[in-house]
Formats: sequence, C-alpha cells, structure tokens
Amino acid sequence: MHGPASGEAKLHYLSGSFEVIRPGAFVVCAITGARIPIEDLRYWSFERQEAYATAQIAFDRSCEAAGSPGE
Repeated sequence: MHGPASGEAKLHYLSGSFEVIRPGAFVVCAITGARIPIEDLRYWSFERQEAYATAQIAFDRSCEAAGSPGE
C-alpha cells in the first residue's frame, strides 16, 4: 500500500465506534507506541481520545486515570 492510506490514521474515538478523520493503515498505542492496524483496533478511550494495543493496556490506563492501581 502506498500514499496517505498506508501511514498513520487519525481517528475520532466514540463510545463503541470511531470516525476516520484521516485515512491510514494504523494508529499508535498511546502507552506502548506500538502500531495497531486499523482492522485490529479493539480498545480505545473516547474520553481521552487514545488507542490501546491490548485489553490489559486499556484496563491499566483506565485504572491509572481513575487513580486506582491495576492488577
């Protein structure tokens, strides 16, 4: 894939879905910096507008934001 759709996408995260602001092949995990292919994106926070690579990362970030320790 070449051109803008092969780079980083810009998304607006909603509750249960997202809107594509700029097409791309991936987004970057807010915590690890890992590239997440758009078709594999499952975890994000619409409150913080952040994407997460795994459920555990999303859980840990949610706990951190709430001020409680994750497990």
